[in-house]
Amino acid sequence: MSPELDIRIRSLSRSLGADYYGVADLGTARDFILRQGGERIARYPLAISIGMRILDDLVDLIPDGDAEGAIIYRHNGYEVLNQMLDQIAVRVAQELQRRSYHAFPIPASRRTNDPEIRSVFSHKLAAHLAGLGWIGKSCLLVTPDHGPRARWVTVLTDAPLEPTGVPMEPRCGDCMACVDICPKEAFSGRMFDPDEPREARFDASLCDRYFRDMEKEKGVAVCGLCLYACPHGKRR
Repeated sequence: MSPELDIRIRSLSRSLGADYYGVADLGTARDFILRQGGERIARYPLAISIGMRILDDLVDLIPDGDAEGAIIYRHNGYEVLNQMLDQIAVRVAQELQRRSYHAFPIPASRRTNDPEIRSVFSHKLAAHLAGLGWIGKSCLLVTPDHGPRARWVTVLTDAPLEPTGVPMEPRCGDCMACVDICPKEAFSGRMFDPDEPREARFDASLCDRYFRDMEKEKGVAVCGLCLYACPHGKRR
């Protein structure tokens, strides 16, 4: 392990605007990662997980349901944050490469497999394994301080970084707020289990069709009600 490198990469991430930073040991999840992304992705032993908070005032626009609010939320709470996260990930990867380590930034929000409605790697899994939160019944990463009101990016690497934590135990309890508010009833209410297919918890096709219909009707596709409803993210 390299304490100096740990400090440098954490400091770089924070200086570029990251609110969350963690390092995950991917060894225990290799089979899950291999199934999703193949050997090209599963060959990396560690993941750097970086998150940025979504502004609460933007999240509060979600239940209004009007087109203007949806456009503002999607732009500043989604598109801009994703661009910022991607820039942080590339800068971190460049720093690691300069030090002769392998680094592979995973885009913050870029679908690589349309039929399966997924990317090559789960940012939520990396953040969970890094000890930054748990994967809730909404299939979102839930942090103890701001709930699911954050967006994430990941840098896969072989750099000798120290893992920052272990998977956090779920704190959802009997709460079903995210499940009950879903307009398409896409969630089953089951907690995350890496040995189960995603379909046991979440019907992504229902969510995807809902977004496509909204885009045709309103010109912009925004939901996020599960994110809004989570009591762990509500402003006190």
